[in-house]
Amino acid sequence: MGASYSDLDLDMGSLTSERQLRMVSEHVANAVAHGAAVAAGGHARPDLGPCFFEPTVLTGVTPEMACHSEETFGPVVAVYPVASEAEAVARANDTEYGLNASVFTRSARRGRRVAAALRAGTVNVNDTFSSAYGSIDAPMGGMRASGLGRRHGAEGLLKYTEAQSVARARLPVVDPPAGMSRDTYLRLTGAAVRWLRRTRIR
Repeated sequence: MGASYSDLDLDMGSLTSERQLRMVSEHVANAVAHGAAVAAGGHARPDLGPCFFEPTVLTGVTPEMACHSEETFGPVVAVYPVASEAEAVARANDTEYGLNASVFTRSARRGRRVAAALRAGTVNVNDTFSSAYGSIDAPMGGMRASGLGRRHGAEGLLKYTEAQSVARARLPVVDPPAGMSRDTYLRLTGAAVRWLRRTRIR
């Protein structure tokens, strides 16, 4: 008899639908067919329920595999050995997605440095997601294909506002002197405005 969804002794919950179960199964099968190795898991678990899939670890994942660049959205991770911190950051950023990332390290300083280099809306150091999720005043949202805008925090409030720009001309608009190109005139005008700002002349 399968376990019920309310059983508290399960460490990994069910997927949301049979459609998602097929997606996860197809991604794992595709990776294996193209040469990836399953280090752990790799199978659906109908004995636990209709949409359960084992937590799965893959090695040897390469760009032609679906799970390399597409969003599997299931309990599947690929492990990539790297030779340096720079390579780790480059691999992590080599995706169109950027919702959440994690950095695990013994050095808090290194964790902050790597986190700042990752293109993700939320980066947790020595945690998966709960630290940021529990910070209700911190802005939440993704980068790139993982979404636009932010929720929560001051940035979240700004999405309900309309910004307006009001510009006041401090000098009359004058055409370039005879014989002077417009590009030269614009460069000189820009330099004059910057000088006025530095000297605080209004």
